[in-house]
Amino acid sequence: MNAPLLPAAPFIRAAHGTRRPPVIPRWEASLLLAALCGCATGWRGPSSDHFDGERFHSLDPGPRDRGLGDFLKWQLERDPGPWAPPRDVPPGPPPPYRVALGQMRVTLIGHATTLIQLDGVNVLTDPIYSERASPLSFLGPRRVRPPAIRFEDLPPIHAVVVSHNHYDHLDVPTLRRIAKTWPQVRIFVGLGNKAFLEAQGLEHVEELDWWQSREVRGVTVTSVPSQHFSNRGLFDGARTLWTAWVLGGRYAGRAYFGGDTAFGSHFEKTGAALGPFRLAVLPVGAYKPEWFMSPVHMGPTQAVEAASLLRAKSAVPMHHGTFQLADDGETEAIDVLRRHPGVFQVLGFGDGLTVPP
Repeated sequence: MNAPLLPAAPFIRAAHGTRRPPVIPRWEASLLLAALCGCATGWRGPSSDHFDGERFHSLDPGPRDRGLGDFLKWQLERDPGPWAPPRDVPPGPPPPYRVALGQMRVTLIGHATTLIQLDGVNVLTDPIYSERASPLSFLGPRRVRPPAIRFEDLPPIHAVVVSHNHYDHLDVPTLRRIAKTWPQVRIFVGLGNKAFLEAQGLEHVEELDWWQSREVRGVTVTSVPSQHFSNRGLFDGARTLWTAWVLGGRYAGRAYFGGDTAFGSHFEKTGAALGPFRLAVLPVGAYKPEWFMSPVHMGPTQAVEAASLLRAKSAVPMHHGTFQLADDGETEAIDVLRRHPGVFQVLGFGDGLTVPP
């Protein structure tokens, strides 16, 4: 899939049917221009099996690009499933302050935002507390439900892992709020994202290549391959690395966070290298129409297979029911998963799971 297409799609969808375009304040017009032009200068470094010296690519070969014609075909033939209007929903209960050594817990907050707790360490994944997944406050995908755990009810956050730089996964206002609340929090990103975040005033940002690791309070954070793409504008496609994450506790074992990914050989490779996993948190939504989305997003049946390849004992779905990004209905992925669960346990928003050993 050509990287410039998807960020423009939310704006196209939001503007569809509007009789008169909104007046854009000067500062938001500047922000929009920056978004369209691209916000990251990209990574410079030696070539590798997933970097050609200028741009990154996924490991699996094959026809993965979707061009402008494919995008327009999708837009003209769209048949989206049902979504309820945005609504207020009571938050879930505050998660534990921490879990003991040897314990692991996951809480579903919304979209790809989860709280993974292991061996006394609290990690947020792809945190987004903003109303829209967009550089603008009035345009772009709007969440249909608030974050299921209030920000004020989060326990102290020791680390944040960000899978890639799309607006629904790398949300600068939320990262700033986290850093202001917990100034020593460490933010882990793929290669090329550090300079952008530091330009936004964020500190303690660490960028990792696939298979590189760092340690946070005795928990190992490892970047591992995923099958996706990156960009925040029209001209910065594949200039920063997308990644999944493995959290390894000395006593609790390992948890896998898939970020945003298609199905691919990386699951078997990661399972062989670092499995088995006590927990896998895997994306299941934004997968229809499959002819268009399959190069970058997997659906629920593929997630079941991915969990098996990872050798996960337990799995939890995410990336569903929060932002309408594709044509699957609000509960469609979860409805399918409930019919073919495998090792998956479907959590309600705000629910937590103490992961069995």
